[in-house]
Amino acid sequence: MRYVSTRGEAPVLSFEDAMLTGLARDGGLYVPETVPTMTSDEIAALAGVSYEEAAFRVMRPFVEGSFSDEEFREIIAKAYAGFGHEARAPLVQLESGHFLLELFHGPTLAFKDFAMQLIGQLFQVALAKRGEKITIVGATSGDTGSAAIEAFRGLDNVDVCILYPHGRVSDVQRRQMTTPSESNVHALAVDGDFDDCQARLKDMFNDFEFRDEVKLAGVNSINWGRVLAQVVYYFTSAVALGAPHRKVSFTVPTGNFGDIFAGYIAKKRGLPIDQLVIATNQNDILHRTMETGAYTKGEVTPSISPSMDIQVSSNFERALFDAYGRDGKAVQSQMADLASGGFTISQGAMEFLKEQFTSGRASEDETSAEIKRSFEATNEVLCPHSAVGVKVAREHLTDTPMITLATAHPAKFPAAVKDACGQDAPLPPRMADLFDREERVTRVAGDLDALKAVIREKIGR
Repeated sequence: MRYVSTRGEAPVLSFEDAMLTGLARDGGLYVPETVPTMTSDEIAALAGVSYEEAAFRVMRPFVEGSFSDEEFREIIAKAYAGFGHEARAPLVQLESGHFLLELFHGPTLAFKDFAMQLIGQLFQVALAKRGEKITIVGATSGDTGSAAIEAFRGLDNVDVCILYPHGRVSDVQRRQMTTPSESNVHALAVDGDFDDCQARLKDMFNDFEFRDEVKLAGVNSINWGRVLAQVVYYFTSAVALGAPHRKVSFTVPTGNFGDIFAGYIAKKRGLPIDQLVIATNQNDILHRTMETGAYTKGEVTPSISPSMDIQVSSNFERALFDAYGRDGKAVQSQMADLASGGFTISQGAMEFLKEQFTSGRASEDETSAEIKRSFEATNEVLCPHSAVGVKVAREHLTDTPMITLATAHPAKFPAAVKDACGQDAPLPPRMADLFDREERVTRVAGDLDALKAVIREKIGR
């Protein structure tokens, strides 16, 4: 399997090289040259198998040439061994035809664990074979950072530096990043919002001298390996509800577009998906784009669903690449316009996007009201992000079963949950002492030179 850049000017890479590279040298994102489809019989055969076996079958073609079957099976087994539910991603029925996909049973209680635990194992095997050491730098709006630290903490051949917006993540999210004691992980509280963190991360990747000096690698959702891992639970949940013999719809609370793009890949892979519904909070650039065709940045407004407080959705570039017929120059032009504030998507590209996706939004009041409504109606306690998804999903219900992705455990956002429905959301026993642990964090200005200096210091360069 070969991987190409969405901007068309970077080298074509293998899965292993694309995963370790992260952002392409032309500033684009790597995508597979082709997406192989699964037959109806192959999809039906996923019924009743373990999550790990389904993961192997769904992902195997994409890693061809980089890992043997034996290596890949062992990597998958290690990745999901620490999850707190045997099904890994269990389904819960909310109402007639509407189901919740619980993606918060991993080590850090968020859907990011599905990808990050796998990426950690893939990196470890690949780097051991190469005898290399790398520096992972990631930007997070809350959950990616803790999932990355959990996946890479203590590894000899990896240093991890995570940038998060100071004062704009929940206390639980922050402490999951700042309390690990391993010397190879570093939490950097950046002055600014998530988009600032993400922009500085891209600046580092585009500074080739620095990139090569520290052997920079990325595990943000720009990394194709992250998207690939998330494709799996679309298949397992859909098959549980009768696919491929009937269609299934999905609603995905998303800010950076990676999780719903994984659903799009599942659809290209052959999964019979009816609707892919983008659910946004008040920072609704994706919903506005789907409504108007104009992708225009606004100000980020802090919310009770902070992991979605984003105005530049990196993975949307991958969807644009397909929408423009895989024309890298067209994508490059649009991304250049984004630097000036935004761009307008062509009519043909918008028609493509509207064939694949629909969208909705939830205000702060609507999010809190959904947490309260869901608890009173079903006794299900939702985190604010999942509540955004459930609210939007209920507006798109049809005769086709709808699966809403529950992206985080409510314990990660206890204040918002208690304010909304009066319920405490306790941490699982294995994390009960989180607020007793000592924090290690470095506050940094949102300045590229300052960040590069801190990273050099942390990794001993």
